[in-house]
Amino acid sequence: MLFGKPATIPSKSEALPGRPEAMPLAEPHFLWGRDLRAPVPEGMEEAMFGMGCFWGVERIFWNTEGVWLSMVGYAGGHTPNPTYREVCTGMTGHNEVVRVIYDPAKVSYDDLLRVFWENHDPTQGMRQGNDRGTQYRSGIYTYTPAQAEAAEASRAAYAERLSQAGYGAITTEIIDAPPFYYAEDYHQQYLEKNPAGYCGIGGTGVSCPIGLKA
Repeated sequence: MLFGKPATIPSKSEALPGRPEAMPLAEPHFLWGRDLRAPVPEGMEEAMFGMGCFWGVERIFWNTEGVWLSMVGYAGGHTPNPTYREVCTGMTGHNEVVRVIYDPAKVSYDDLLRVFWENHDPTQGMRQGNDRGTQYRSGIYTYTPAQAEAAEASRAAYAERLSQAGYGAITTEIIDAPPFYYAEDYHQQYLEKNPAGYCGIGGTGVSCPIGLKA
């Protein structure tokens, strides 16, 4: 599935039709026992990121202090309620994403942005390492104008650091959060269920200047 897929996002007319039914989820969060469809509790906020195979990305975020709930799914394409097999064809337009609910009193959105930038290579376009295809693109999906402003500022700051280190231009998309479609149960917290499972996530080694003193 890694090769021969489209290198561009299909148009809405080209995308697979999908279905009206949401993905059934029978299992709670494997580590915390919380309902993955739980509403955002009062005082907490949500964020969504795409940075390669969502198995490894979710583990990075559930290990981030202040994250109350993590879940994997698909977003940024056209096909409603896609399956993993459909996303892997490249014909849904979706990205593999991680959505988190976090406590801003314990971890700020800027902190999450730093985790995002430092744990993948945002200059690779429609791939991440050996994982190739539109579902592995780098993306920040924002829920508020404040998040959008912070994301744009962080991209500009990190682009300068990457350029100094010899990397090319950042290809990360920053858009308003599109609909989030849950991935199948077996993908949720996959690397906790399968500790020896595949993880292709790796950063550039370039620190992100968010919150750092010059």
